[in-house]
Amino acid sequence: MHKPVLAVAVLLLCGCTLGPDFKPPEASAPETWTSASAKPAASVPVAAPIDPNWWSLFHDNELTTLEEHVATENLDVRVATIRLAESRAQLGIIAADAYPNFEANASYQHTKPSNNGEFSGLTGGAASPSSGANGAAGNTTGGLKGSTIPALDIYQYGFDSTWELDLWGRVRRAVEAADASVTSSAETRRDTLLTSLAEVARDYLQLRGTQVRLQIAHDNLKSAEQSQELTRERALGGVTTDLDVANASAQVATFAAEIPSLEEQERQFINALSLLLGQPPQALRDELAEARPVPPVPPRIPVGLPSELARRRPDIRQAEAQLHAATATIGVAEANFYPSFTLGGSVGIQGLQLAQLFDLSSLMYALGPSINIPIFEGGRLKSTLELRQQQQKEAAVVYERTVLNAWHEIDNSISAYQAEQHRRDQLAEAVVQNERAVSLAQSRYEQGVSDFLQVLDAQRSLFVTQQALADSTTTIDTDLVAIYKALGGGWEIDFPDQQTVAAK
Repeated sequence: MHKPVLAVAVLLLCGCTLGPDFKPPEASAPETWTSASAKPAASVPVAAPIDPNWWSLFHDNELTTLEEHVATENLDVRVATIRLAESRAQLGIIAADAYPNFEANASYQHTKPSNNGEFSGLTGGAASPSSGANGAAGNTTGGLKGSTIPALDIYQYGFDSTWELDLWGRVRRAVEAADASVTSSAETRRDTLLTSLAEVARDYLQLRGTQVRLQIAHDNLKSAEQSQELTRERALGGVTTDLDVANASAQVATFAAEIPSLEEQERQFINALSLLLGQPPQALRDELAEARPVPPVPPRIPVGLPSELARRRPDIRQAEAQLHAATATIGVAEANFYPSFTLGGSVGIQGLQLAQLFDLSSLMYALGPSINIPIFEGGRLKSTLELRQQQQKEAAVVYERTVLNAWHEIDNSISAYQAEQHRRDQLAEAVVQNERAVSLAQSRYEQGVSDFLQVLDAQRSLFVTQQALADSTTTIDTDLVAIYKALGGGWEIDFPDQQTVAAK
C-alpha cells in the first residue's frame, strides 16, 4: 500500500526545473558621459559620487522642504506604493501553490431516502421467495412493497489534503516570475518618485524664473512711465510733439500687457506644485508667493560613473526585472508539457449516532497519488510556449532600447546644459550693452540730439534681452534637473511604510 507513496517521494526528490535560467544582461557603458565641449562652461559635470538629495546643489531651503514631502504626499507615488503591495500579495498567492493544502470539515445531515428509490432494495436483506432453485435472485424489490426506510442522522468530521508535486519546476518558475514582477513594481515606484522629485524641482525653478521676469516687467514699466512723463513735460514746453507722447504711452501699455500673463503663469506653477504634493489649488501660495531669485548652479556637477547607470536608473532596472519575469515564464510553459502528480488524502470520522464520533471504529481514510497526463490540447501548449519565447525576446529588445535611450537622454541633457550656459553668457553681455544703449539714447533725447524713437527701440531691446536672460538662467537650472533625472537621480530606495501611505 505504501509503494505508490514511496515512488512519488522518489520522483519529488529527483524533480528538476525546466526552462532557461535568467542571466542579467550586460549593459555597455562608455568611458565618459559625453565629449568635451569646445568651449568650457562655468558649471561642468564631473565623475564624482551623486548625492541622493541632488536638489541640495541649488542651496534653496524652500526647494528642499518641498522635496522632502514628495515621497509621502505625492499621489502618484502613493498609487505606485499600493501597486507594489498588490504585486507582493500576488507573489504570496502564487507561492502558496508550492505547499500542501489542508482543509478541515464537519457536517451533520438528517436524511430520509425514498421508499421507492435507489436504496429501497437494500432494506429486505434476503432473497425473495421467488428465487430459483439455483439460488439466483429474483425480483428483490417486488417483495419489499410497502417497506419503509427510516430517516438517518449522519455525523462526520475530518481533514482533506492535496499537494501537487512540483516535479518540473512549474511552481518554482511561476514564483520566480512573480518575484521579478515585484522587483519591477518596486522600480516603477522608484521611477515615479524620481519623476515627481524632478517635476517638483522643475516647477519650482520655473516659478522663480517667472517671478524674476515679472519683476523685470514691473521695472521696465516703471522706466517707460518715467519716459512717458518726460515726453509730456517736453510736449507742454513745446520742445517735442504729441507724437512722442503717443509713442511713450504705447510703450507703457505694451510693457503693462506683459504683467497679467506672467502673473497667471506664477499662479499656474504654484498650482502645479500644490498638485504634486497632494494639496488643493493655491495651498502653497503663502510660502511661495514671495519672489526670490533663480538659485544659481554650482561650478561642479557630480554625475557619477557611466558604469553605475544600469544600477541607478529605475527604468533600466525595471526592464531587467521584466526580462527576468519573461524568462521564467518559459519554464512554466515547458513544465505544462509534462505529467502533473498530485498527492491527496483524507481522514475522518463518520457515524449514525453522535456518540460514534469518538469511536475509532468510525475512522475512515483515503490516501494515494493521481497523475494528469496532457495528451491532446489542440496545440495550446505549443502555442503558449511559442508566445512565452517571443515575449522573452521582446523583453530583451525593450531592455536594449531602454539602455540606449538612457545614453541618449544623458548625452542630450549634458549637451543642452553646456550650450545653454554659453547662450546665457551672450545674453548677459547683450543686457549690459542694451542698458548702455538706453542710457545713451535717453541722454541724447534730453539733449535734443536724437528723436524719441531711439529711446523706444533701446527700451524694447533691453526688455527683450532681460527676459531672454531670465529664461536662459531658468533653463540652465531645469537642464540640471533633466541631467539628474536622466542619470536616475541618486539612490531613491527609501520609502515610507507602504501601509501607512495606503491608509492616507
